[in-house]
Amino acid sequence: MTQSEIQIAPAIGKHVPDLVRFACAMAMETEHKRLDPAVVEQGVQGVLDQPSRGRYLVAHQGGALLGTLMLTYEWSDWRCAEWWWIQSVYVEPSARRLGVFRALYAHVLAEAEARGDICGVRLYVEQDNQRAQQTYAALGMRDAAYRVMEHAFTWADERVGKIP
Repeated sequence: MTQSEIQIAPAIGKHVPDLVRFACAMAMETEHKRLDPAVVEQGVQGVLDQPSRGRYLVAHQGGALLGTLMLTYEWSDWRCAEWWWIQSVYVEPSARRLGVFRALYAHVLAEAEARGDICGVRLYVEQDNQRAQQTYAALGMRDAAYRVMEHAFTWADERVGKIP
């Protein structure tokens, strides 16, 4: 498969079941967390219903979905522009190392650069996920030298699930 054979499109309602499946698989693979598909479905639908929250892109070849990512937005007062955050990256295991994420990322960069009001693209990655970090570095991303700190509320953590 070549990158030119991979098509990128906005996710729509018919993609919800696959986006839910992808999110659950990604959480298990990367963080060993079992997500509640019903909660994830509400979350995915919440993005599709309210575009200010973000948007999903899907990569496909023919009718087969190969992968996805979600974009969310962060305003930068320092730059008077928006950062686009890449989240919820998932590529079907059978399609990995075939350029699926590269195609998604190239699409995001081209769109952001064409707009002229996006100051950059960011993502966070698990500290121990060396393979993903190597992929991102090979595409020109660099370590931003930030640590992510959080205060998650108990009810929100309970939705994510327990390590099996």
